[in-house]
Amino acid sequence: MANHVSALKRARQTTKKTAVNRSNKTHFRTTLRALREAIQKGDPAAATEQFRVAVSVIDKSAQKGVIHANTASRYKSRLNARVKAIGKTPAAKASAGKKSAR
Repeated sequence: MANHVSALKRARQTTKKTAVNRSNKTHFRTTLRALREAIQKGDPAAATEQFRVAVSVIDKSAQKGVIHANTASRYKSRLNARVKAIGKTPAAKASAGKKSAR
């Protein structure tokens, strides 16, 4: 246990900052889980809305230091690809192939 006044203050600050960091990390993970569940259900509208929320949370998490900036970018890129993939139906893929053949 800390004995000096400055060490006691540091101990208090650490407990407060630990609680804030834990809260930020939990919020980040919960948002990602909600997006992944929306993608799993296959509803493009819900997934797109959840993606918008998730991107905001990912950016804020990177800004607060919960995750690295490059990690945030990688998350956004991969999640965006998954959201786009569920938006495409087999009919849309077939017509997209015809457009590129011209």
